[in-house]
Amino acid sequence: MVLHEFISFEVLRVIWWALVGVLLIGFALTDGFDMGTGALLPFVARTDTERRVVINTVGPVWEGNQVWFILGGGAIFAAWPPLYAVSFSGFYLAMFAVLAALILRPVGFKYRSKRESQSWRNGWDWALFIGGAVPALLFGVAVGNVLLGVPFHLTDDLMPMYDGSFYGKFLGLLRPFALLAGVVSLSMLLMHGAAWLTLKTEGWVQIRARSIGTVAGVVAAAGYALAGLWLAVGVDGFAIAGEIVTDGPSNPLHSEVTHGGTWLAAYAARPWIAVAPLMGFAGIAMAVRGLREGHEVSTLLWSKLGITGIIASVGLTMFPFILPSTVDPDSSLTVWDASSSHLTLFVMLVATAIFMPLILAYTAWVYRVLWGKVTEDDVTGAGHSY
Repeated sequence: MVLHEFISFEVLRVIWWALVGVLLIGFALTDGFDMGTGALLPFVARTDTERRVVINTVGPVWEGNQVWFILGGGAIFAAWPPLYAVSFSGFYLAMFAVLAALILRPVGFKYRSKRESQSWRNGWDWALFIGGAVPALLFGVAVGNVLLGVPFHLTDDLMPMYDGSFYGKFLGLLRPFALLAGVVSLSMLLMHGAAWLTLKTEGWVQIRARSIGTVAGVVAAAGYALAGLWLAVGVDGFAIAGEIVTDGPSNPLHSEVTHGGTWLAAYAARPWIAVAPLMGFAGIAMAVRGLREGHEVSTLLWSKLGITGIIASVGLTMFPFILPSTVDPDSSLTVWDASSSHLTLFVMLVATAIFMPLILAYTAWVYRVLWGKVTEDDVTGAGHSY
Protein backbone atom coordinates (compact mmCIF):
# COMPACT_ATOMS: atom_id res chain seq x y z
CA MET A 1 0.00 0.00 0.00
CA VAL A 2 1.23 3.49 -0.89
CA LEU A 3 2.00 5.53 2.23
CA HIS A 4 -0.63 8.24 1.68
CA GLU A 5 -3.37 5.63 1.33
CA PHE A 6 -3.19 4.93 5.07
CA ILE A 7 -5.48 7.95 5.39
CA SER A 8 -8.48 7.87 3.07
CA PHE A 9 -9.20 10.70 0.64
CA GLU A 10 -12.49 11.37 2.44
CA VAL A 11 -10.81 11.76 5.83
CA LEU A 12 -8.06 13.98 4.41
CA ARG A 13 -10.66 16.28 2.89
CA VAL A 14 -12.40 16.67 6.22
CA ILE A 15 -9.08 17.20 8.01
CA TRP A 16 -8.12 20.01 5.64
CA TRP A 17 -11.56 21.58 5.83
CA ALA A 18 -11.09 21.65 9.62
CA LEU A 19 -7.47 22.84 9.42
CA VAL A 20 -8.37 25.80 7.20
CA GLY A 21 -11.03 26.67 9.75
CA VAL A 22 -8.45 26.42 12.54
CA LEU A 23 -6.09 28.74 10.65
CA LEU A 24 -8.81 31.33 10.07
CA ILE A 25 -9.88 31.13 13.72
CA GLY A 26 -6.23 31.46 14.74
CA PHE A 27 -5.99 34.60 12.63
CA ALA A 28 -9.13 36.05 14.25
CA LEU A 29 -7.92 35.22 17.77
CA THR A 30 -4.48 36.76 17.34
CA ASP A 31 -4.50 39.41 14.62
CA GLY A 32 -8.11 40.07 15.57
CA PHE A 33 -7.11 41.90 18.74
CA ASP A 34 -4.51 43.82 16.71
CA MET A 35 -7.25 45.03 14.36
CA GLY A 36 -9.59 45.73 17.25
CA THR A 37 -6.89 47.70 19.06
CA GLY A 38 -6.16 49.75 15.94
CA ALA A 39 -9.85 50.51 15.46
CA LEU A 40 -10.11 51.60 19.10
CA LEU A 41 -6.96 53.74 19.07
CA PRO A 42 -8.51 57.20 18.45
CA PHE A 43 -11.22 56.59 21.05
CA VAL A 44 -9.51 54.94 24.03
CA ALA A 45 -6.42 57.18 24.03
CA ARG A 46 -6.61 60.97 24.25
CA THR A 47 -3.01 62.10 24.70
CA ASP A 48 -0.01 61.27 22.56
CA THR A 49 1.52 59.21 25.36
CA GLU A 50 -1.68 57.21 25.81
CA ARG A 51 -1.79 56.49 22.09
CA ARG A 52 1.81 55.34 22.16
CA VAL A 53 0.90 52.98 25.00
CA VAL A 54 -1.92 51.49 22.91
CA ILE A 55 0.31 51.11 19.84
CA ASN A 56 3.05 49.44 21.86
CA THR A 57 0.68 46.78 23.19
CA VAL A 58 0.45 45.30 19.69
CA GLY A 59 3.61 46.67 18.06
CA PRO A 60 5.85 43.71 19.02
CA VAL A 61 3.34 40.98 18.05
CA TRP A 62 1.23 42.08 15.09
CA GLU A 63 3.64 40.76 12.45
CA GLY A 64 3.72 37.31 13.98
CA ASN A 65 -0.06 37.34 14.35
CA GLN A 66 -0.53 38.16 10.69
CA VAL A 67 1.29 34.95 9.76
CA TRP A 68 -1.99 33.13 10.47
CA PHE A 69 -3.62 35.09 7.64
CA ILE A 70 -0.83 34.13 5.25
CA LEU A 71 -1.01 30.50 6.34
CA GLY A 72 -4.78 30.48 5.84
CA GLY A 73 -4.47 31.92 2.33
CA GLY A 74 -1.69 29.49 1.49
CA ALA A 75 -3.70 26.53 2.79
CA ILE A 76 -6.70 27.53 0.68
CA PHE A 77 -4.46 27.86 -2.38
CA ALA A 78 -2.86 24.43 -1.90
CA ALA A 79 -5.74 22.39 -0.47
CA TRP A 80 -8.74 23.98 -2.21
CA PRO A 81 -7.56 25.47 -5.55
CA PRO A 82 -11.07 26.10 -6.99
CA LEU A 83 -12.06 27.96 -3.81
CA TYR A 84 -8.94 30.11 -4.06
CA ALA A 85 -9.58 30.84 -7.74
CA VAL A 86 -13.23 31.81 -7.33
CA SER A 87 -13.00 33.72 -4.06
CA PHE A 88 -9.83 35.67 -4.77
CA SER A 89 -11.04 36.66 -8.25
CA GLY A 90 -14.69 37.27 -7.36
CA PHE A 91 -13.81 39.25 -4.24
CA TYR A 92 -10.89 40.97 -5.95
CA LEU A 93 -11.78 44.59 -5.18
CA ALA A 94 -12.74 43.75 -1.61
CA MET A 95 -9.45 41.88 -1.16
CA PHE A 96 -7.58 44.87 -2.59
CA ALA A 97 -9.34 47.17 -0.10
CA VAL A 98 -8.40 44.81 2.76
CA LEU A 99 -4.77 44.64 1.67
CA ALA A 100 -4.56 48.41 1.19
CA ALA A 101 -5.91 48.89 4.71
CA LEU A 102 -3.54 46.31 6.16
CA ILE A 103 -0.58 48.03 4.48
CA LEU A 104 -1.40 51.18 6.46
CA ARG A 105 -0.67 49.36 9.71
CA PRO A 106 3.09 48.74 9.36
CA VAL A 107 3.56 52.12 7.70
CA GLY A 108 1.65 53.79 10.54
CA PHE A 109 3.72 52.03 13.19
CA LYS A 110 7.01 52.98 11.56
CA TYR A 111 6.26 56.57 10.54
CA ARG A 112 3.98 57.89 13.29
CA SER A 113 6.76 58.92 15.66
CA LYS A 114 9.14 60.20 13.00
CA ARG A 115 7.89 63.77 13.52
CA GLU A 116 6.74 65.67 16.59
CA SER A 117 3.89 67.36 14.69
CA GLN A 118 0.51 66.65 16.31
CA SER A 119 -1.31 66.75 12.97
CA TRP A 120 1.21 64.29 11.52
CA ARG A 121 0.67 61.86 14.38
CA ASN A 122 -3.11 62.29 14.33
CA GLY A 123 -3.11 61.46 10.64
CA TRP A 124 -1.24 58.21 11.23
CA ASP A 125 -3.52 57.37 14.16
CA TRP A 126 -6.50 57.50 11.82
CA ALA A 127 -4.55 55.45 9.29
CA LEU A 128 -4.10 52.81 12.00
CA PHE A 129 -7.84 53.05 12.69
CA ILE A 130 -8.54 52.30 9.01
CA GLY A 131 -6.00 49.47 9.07
CA GLY A 132 -7.95 47.85 11.89
CA ALA A 133 -11.60 48.70 11.18
CA VAL A 134 -11.79 48.14 7.41
CA PRO A 135 -10.42 44.56 7.37
CA ALA A 136 -12.53 43.65 10.41
CA LEU A 137 -15.65 44.87 8.61
CA LEU A 138 -14.88 43.42 5.18
CA PHE A 139 -13.92 39.98 6.46
CA GLY A 140 -17.39 39.76 7.97
CA VAL A 141 -18.98 41.00 4.75
CA ALA A 142 -17.13 38.24 2.88
CA VAL A 143 -18.46 35.58 5.28
CA GLY A 144 -21.98 36.96 4.85
CA ASN A 145 -21.67 36.68 1.08
CA VAL A 146 -20.48 33.09 1.36
CA LEU A 147 -23.65 32.24 3.29
CA LEU A 148 -25.78 34.04 0.70
CA GLY A 149 -24.00 32.40 -2.22
CA VAL A 150 -21.78 33.92 -4.86
CA PRO A 151 -22.70 34.51 -8.56
CA PHE A 152 -20.21 32.27 -10.34
CA HIS A 153 -20.32 29.20 -12.53
CA LEU A 154 -17.88 26.63 -13.83
CA THR A 155 -17.39 25.93 -17.51
CA ASP A 156 -17.24 22.38 -18.84
CA ASP A 157 -13.46 22.44 -18.42
CA LEU A 158 -13.87 23.67 -14.80
CA MET A 159 -12.77 27.23 -15.44
CA PRO A 160 -14.49 29.51 -12.88
CA MET A 161 -16.42 32.43 -14.34
CA TYR A 162 -17.66 35.22 -12.05
CA ASP A 163 -20.89 36.80 -13.27
CA GLY A 164 -21.32 40.54 -12.84
CA SER A 165 -19.59 43.80 -13.68
CA PHE A 166 -16.16 44.91 -12.50
CA TYR A 167 -17.60 47.35 -9.98
CA GLY A 168 -20.26 44.84 -9.02
CA LYS A 169 -17.48 42.67 -7.63
CA PHE A 170 -17.31 45.14 -4.75
CA LEU A 171 -20.64 46.95 -4.59
CA GLY A 172 -22.49 43.71 -5.22
CA LEU A 173 -21.00 42.32 -2.00
CA LEU A 174 -22.60 45.05 0.11
CA ARG A 175 -25.92 43.27 0.54
CA PRO A 176 -27.92 43.85 3.73
CA PHE A 177 -27.26 40.46 5.30
CA ALA A 178 -23.57 40.66 4.38
CA LEU A 179 -23.35 44.12 5.95
CA LEU A 180 -24.93 42.72 9.12
CA ALA A 181 -22.26 40.01 9.15
CA GLY A 182 -19.68 42.77 8.76
CA VAL A 183 -21.10 44.61 11.76
CA VAL A 184 -20.92 41.40 13.81
CA SER A 185 -17.30 40.90 12.76
CA LEU A 186 -16.29 44.51 13.50
CA SER A 187 -18.02 44.69 16.88
CA MET A 188 -16.68 41.25 17.85
CA LEU A 189 -13.10 42.32 17.14
CA LEU A 190 -13.62 45.67 18.87
CA MET A 191 -14.63 43.69 21.96
CA HIS A 192 -11.57 41.48 21.49
CA GLY A 193 -9.28 44.50 21.16
CA ALA A 194 -10.82 45.99 24.29
CA ALA A 195 -10.20 42.74 26.17
CA TRP A 196 -6.56 42.88 25.05
CA LEU A 197 -6.18 46.48 26.17
CA THR A 198 -7.77 45.63 29.51
CA LEU A 199 -5.02 43.06 29.98
CA LYS A 200 -2.12 45.15 28.67
CA THR A 201 -2.85 48.70 29.89
CA GLU A 202 -3.93 50.56 33.00
CA GLY A 203 -5.51 53.85 33.97
CA TRP A 204 -7.81 55.79 31.66
CA VAL A 205 -6.92 53.76 28.57
CA GLN A 206 -8.08 50.61 30.31
CA ILE A 207 -11.24 52.27 31.63
CA ARG A 208 -12.24 53.58 28.21
CA ALA A 209 -11.45 50.22 26.58
CA ARG A 210 -13.66 48.41 29.06
CA SER A 211 -16.53 50.83 28.42
CA ILE A 212 -16.36 50.69 24.62
CA GLY A 213 -15.70 46.94 24.63
CA THR A 214 -18.82 46.30 26.70
CA VAL A 215 -20.98 48.12 24.16
CA ALA A 216 -19.24 46.36 21.27
CA GLY A 217 -19.85 42.97 22.88
CA VAL A 218 -23.56 43.67 23.28
CA VAL A 219 -23.76 44.77 19.63
CA ALA A 220 -21.90 41.62 18.53
CA ALA A 221 -24.26 39.33 20.47
CA ALA A 222 -27.37 41.14 19.20
CA GLY A 223 -26.09 41.15 15.62
CA TYR A 224 -25.20 37.46 15.81
CA ALA A 225 -28.68 36.61 17.11
CA LEU A 226 -30.30 38.72 14.36
CA ALA A 227 -28.12 37.04 11.72
CA GLY A 228 -29.25 33.62 12.97
CA LEU A 229 -32.91 34.67 12.76
CA TRP A 230 -32.31 36.10 9.29
CA LEU A 231 -30.74 32.81 8.18
CA ALA A 232 -33.81 30.97 9.45
CA VAL A 233 -36.42 33.03 7.62
CA GLY A 234 -34.76 35.17 4.97
CA VAL A 235 -31.80 33.37 3.42
CA ASP A 236 -32.09 30.32 1.16
CA GLY A 237 -29.68 27.53 1.93
CA PHE A 238 -28.10 24.90 -0.29
CA ALA A 239 -28.25 21.12 -0.21
CA ILE A 240 -26.82 18.21 -2.17
CA ALA A 241 -29.78 16.48 -3.81
CA GLY A 242 -28.25 13.38 -5.32
CA GLU A 243 -25.90 10.73 -4.06
CA ILE A 244 -22.91 12.11 -2.17
CA VAL A 245 -19.54 10.72 -3.28
CA THR A 246 -17.02 11.62 -0.61
CA ASP A 247 -13.88 10.14 -2.17
CA GLY A 248 -14.43 10.83 -5.85
CA PRO A 249 -12.54 13.14 -8.20
CA SER A 250 -12.53 16.88 -7.57
CA ASN A 251 -15.19 17.92 -10.06
CA PRO A 252 -18.03 20.02 -8.64
CA LEU A 253 -20.09 19.52 -11.79
CA HIS A 254 -20.62 15.88 -10.80
CA SER A 255 -22.90 16.97 -7.93
CA GLU A 256 -26.58 17.91 -8.05
CA VAL A 257 -27.28 20.86 -5.76
CA THR A 258 -30.57 22.51 -4.84
CA HIS A 259 -30.97 26.12 -3.72
CA GLY A 260 -33.79 26.61 -1.22
CA GLY A 261 -34.86 25.73 2.28
CA THR A 262 -32.75 26.95 5.15
CA TRP A 263 -29.15 26.59 6.27
CA LEU A 264 -30.40 25.87 9.77
CA ALA A 265 -31.67 22.46 8.64
CA ALA A 266 -28.12 21.36 9.45
CA TYR A 267 -28.97 21.58 13.16
CA ALA A 268 -31.76 19.06 12.76
CA ALA A 269 -29.45 16.70 10.85
CA ARG A 270 -26.46 17.19 13.18
CA PRO A 271 -27.73 18.51 16.52
CA TRP A 272 -24.27 18.41 18.10
CA ILE A 273 -23.14 21.40 16.01
CA ALA A 274 -25.32 23.63 18.22
CA VAL A 275 -22.31 23.70 20.56
CA ALA A 276 -20.69 26.30 18.26
CA PRO A 277 -23.32 29.07 18.55
CA LEU A 278 -23.68 28.27 22.26
CA MET A 279 -19.93 28.86 22.61
CA GLY A 280 -20.33 32.09 20.67
CA PHE A 281 -23.07 33.50 22.88
CA ALA A 282 -21.53 32.23 26.12
CA GLY A 283 -18.08 33.56 25.26
CA ILE A 284 -19.38 37.02 24.37
CA ALA A 285 -21.62 37.17 27.45
CA MET A 286 -18.77 36.25 29.78
CA ALA A 287 -16.36 38.63 28.01
CA VAL A 288 -18.85 41.48 28.46
CA ARG A 289 -19.22 40.56 32.12
CA GLY A 290 -15.44 40.47 32.50
CA LEU A 291 -15.09 43.90 30.89
CA ARG A 292 -17.74 45.35 33.18
CA GLU A 293 -16.18 43.86 36.32
CA GLY A 294 -12.57 44.59 35.42
CA HIS A 295 -11.30 41.04 34.95
CA GLU A 296 -8.26 40.75 32.69
CA VAL A 297 -6.90 37.32 31.67
CA SER A 298 -10.26 35.56 31.88
CA THR A 299 -11.93 38.29 29.80
CA LEU A 300 -9.51 37.77 26.93
CA LEU A 301 -9.97 33.99 27.13
CA TRP A 302 -13.77 34.30 27.10
CA SER A 303 -13.50 36.66 24.13
CA LYS A 304 -11.44 34.04 22.29
CA LEU A 305 -14.06 31.40 23.06
CA GLY A 306 -16.84 33.60 21.70
CA ILE A 307 -14.95 34.32 18.47
CA THR A 308 -14.14 30.62 18.03
CA GLY A 309 -17.79 29.69 18.45
CA ILE A 310 -19.07 32.31 16.02
CA ILE A 311 -16.63 31.43 13.25
CA ALA A 312 -17.01 27.68 13.79
CA SER A 313 -20.80 28.00 13.60
CA VAL A 314 -20.54 29.29 10.03
CA GLY A 315 -18.41 26.39 8.82
CA LEU A 316 -20.44 23.75 10.66
CA THR A 317 -23.74 25.19 9.44
CA MET A 318 -22.60 25.18 5.80
CA PHE A 319 -20.85 21.80 5.78
CA PRO A 320 -20.13 20.27 3.30
CA PHE A 321 -20.44 23.50 1.25
CA ILE A 322 -17.49 25.88 1.19
CA LEU A 323 -18.63 28.28 -1.56
CA PRO A 324 -22.15 27.93 -3.00
CA SER A 325 -23.16 29.39 -6.35
CA THR A 326 -26.38 31.34 -6.83
CA VAL A 327 -26.41 31.36 -10.64
CA ASP A 328 -25.55 27.68 -11.09
CA PRO A 329 -26.01 25.70 -7.86
CA ASP A 330 -24.42 22.63 -9.46
CA SER A 331 -21.16 24.61 -9.68
CA SER A 332 -21.12 25.05 -5.89
CA LEU A 333 -17.87 24.02 -4.24
CA THR A 334 -18.06 21.43 -1.48
CA VAL A 335 -15.61 19.58 0.75
CA TRP A 336 -16.08 16.47 -1.38
CA ASP A 337 -15.35 17.88 -4.84
CA ALA A 338 -13.09 20.96 -4.63
CA SER A 339 -9.90 19.70 -3.01
CA SER A 340 -6.42 18.96 -4.29
CA SER A 341 -5.37 15.38 -4.91
CA HIS A 342 -5.12 12.65 -2.28
CA LEU A 343 -1.32 12.74 -2.35
CA THR A 344 -1.14 16.54 -2.15
CA LEU A 345 -3.36 16.67 0.93
CA PHE A 346 -1.31 13.95 2.59
CA VAL A 347 2.04 15.67 1.94
CA MET A 348 0.61 18.94 3.25
CA LEU A 349 -0.64 17.18 6.37
CA VAL A 350 2.81 15.75 7.08
CA ALA A 351 4.39 19.20 6.68
CA THR A 352 1.74 20.70 8.96
CA ALA A 353 2.34 18.04 11.62
CA ILE A 354 6.02 18.99 11.64
CA PHE A 355 5.88 22.76 11.47
CA MET A 356 2.64 23.71 13.22
CA PRO A 357 3.90 22.65 16.69
CA LEU A 358 7.04 24.72 16.10
CA ILE A 359 4.94 27.78 15.20
CA LEU A 360 2.72 27.31 18.24
CA ALA A 361 5.71 26.82 20.55
CA TYR A 362 7.45 29.94 19.22
CA THR A 363 4.26 31.99 19.50
CA ALA A 364 3.73 30.85 23.09
CA TRP A 365 7.34 31.76 23.93
CA VAL A 366 6.96 35.26 22.42
CA TYR A 367 3.84 35.99 24.45
CA ARG A 368 5.53 34.69 27.59
CA VAL A 369 8.50 37.00 27.06
CA LEU A 370 6.22 39.98 26.37
CA TRP A 371 3.88 39.24 29.28
CA GLY A 372 2.91 42.24 31.39
CA LYS A 373 1.40 45.67 31.01
CA VAL A 374 2.67 48.52 28.85
CA THR A 375 2.90 51.68 30.94
CA GLU A 376 3.51 55.33 30.12
CA ASP A 377 6.96 55.06 31.68
CA ASP A 378 7.75 52.20 29.30
CA VAL A 379 7.06 54.24 26.17
CA THR A 380 8.58 57.51 27.36
CA GLY A 381 11.72 55.98 28.80
CA ALA A 382 12.56 53.42 26.10
CA GLY A 383 14.12 54.56 22.86
CA HIS A 384 13.03 51.42 21.02
CA SER A 385 9.28 51.93 21.60
CA TYR A 386 6.92 53.20 18.88
